Amino acid sequence: MTTDTALLEVEDLHVTFPARTGTVAAVRGVSFTLGREKLGLVGESGSGKSITGRAILRLVPPPGQVRARRLVFDGCDLQALDARAMRAIRGERISMVMQDPKFSLNPVMTVGEQIAEAYRVHHRAGRREARRRALEMLAAVRIRDPERVYDAYPHEVSGGMGQRAMIAMMLIPGPDLLIADEPTSALDVTVQMQVLAILDDLVSERGMGLIFISHDLNLVASFCDRVLIMYGGRIVEVCDAQHLHEARHPYTRGLLNCLPRIDGDGRALPVLRRDPAWLAPARTAAARTP
Repeated sequence: MTTDTALLEVEDLHVTFPARTGTVAAVRGVSFTLGREKLGLVGESGSGKSITGRAILRLVPPPGQVRARRLVFDGCDLQALDARAMRAIRGERISMVMQDPKFSLNPVMTVGEQIAEAYRVHHRAGRREARRRALEMLAAVRIRDPERVYDAYPHEVSGGMGQRAMIAMMLIPGPDLLIADEPTSALDVTVQMQVLAILDDLVSERGMGLIFISHDLNLVASFCDRVLIMYGGRIVEVCDAQHLHEARHPYTRGLLNCLPRIDGDGRALPVLRRDPAWLAPARTAAARTP
């Protein structure tokens, strides 16, 4: 893939926050391109995964500062847009499922009203059409009784159903890019697989791009097309997902070695030994699609 066919281009992205002791760099020189594919973003807590997703959508709250040499979505310079133009992109062209999405739902509105509202905001539709589209989307995310869930409040649905409802809300405007920030982290394995199957089908059917943020290396290896491994706000390695377990960077190898195995011998898992050299600037070309 070349940059001519890239859906998203990120070059030299930095996110910083002021602190009493100076400036804290949460993201340091991240660069990658994304086509209509499933891109995994993995690393430990605090490695900069979630804040990278938020920075793309310009959702980093002040006093945080975002700067990039290039931040382009489908030919549009996101940094040059005013607030109104960015709101037109956010949600309609790029959607983001936050961590623990069920808790992002408004507790005093029914699930269906919130999904219908997302459709009406971006399509200027009437209530009847918005309700019909919301019911269709609930069915698309494999909720068996869309009518009942439409009229239910968030506390009346299970965790897995709440996750699906939130995914439906983010997808109903018909975005070209979905950023999913650990959408399955609070779910049991069976429901995890169901939610991933839904995302996989929708991405394939709609030709969307997906940035899938996760801690789970095995999950990302089985679900995504490519994987970016982040450490200390930088991308330290880029792998084809199917070859993730052949990664060479010592940080990636350390993460893989720390994973428990069913056929293990019962010994304590190894502790990741960190090297200050991992924080050195990486070659940005490594994160680009060949």
